[in-house]
Amino acid sequence: MENSKNPIGLFDSGIGGTSIWKEIHSLLPGEDTIYLADSKNAPYGQRSKEEIIALSCKNTEFLLEQNSKLIVVACNTATTNAIKELREKYDVPFIGIEPAIKPAAIHTQTNAIGILATKGTLSSELFNKTVADFKGVNVVE
Repeated sequence: MENSKNPIGLFDSGIGGTSIWKEIHSLLPGEDTIYLADSKNAPYGQRSKEEIIALSCKNTEFLLEQNSKLIVVACNTATTNAIKELREKYDVPFIGIEPAIKPAAIHTQTNAIGILATKGTLSSELFNKTVADFKGVNVVE
């Protein structure tokens, strides 16, 4: 991989994404990482889609200034509201996260799953599209 010595960048609106950082560090111990916790602007969940995109772009630009070779959007709200725009705007791979609807829907024994998420995540197009893919499952928000 080109720029293989460059770090993997991660951002979240706070420290919740450190659980993702911990897994990356465990699975890829030889990789350098940079974690950006945007606590100044947290929580993202009550912000408009436009604000979430702007904050996600600002975080991405900071991580790119640090020469990140890959960016992990370790925030459900930022992923569901901004990942598409980030992928279109920046020439770097992005990995996003979102509520685990698919695995929960596949493994449910009651045809019902519960989702705990911010208002910003629950109202996002990506979240609603993912829920729609599992029409036979009752999603309780």
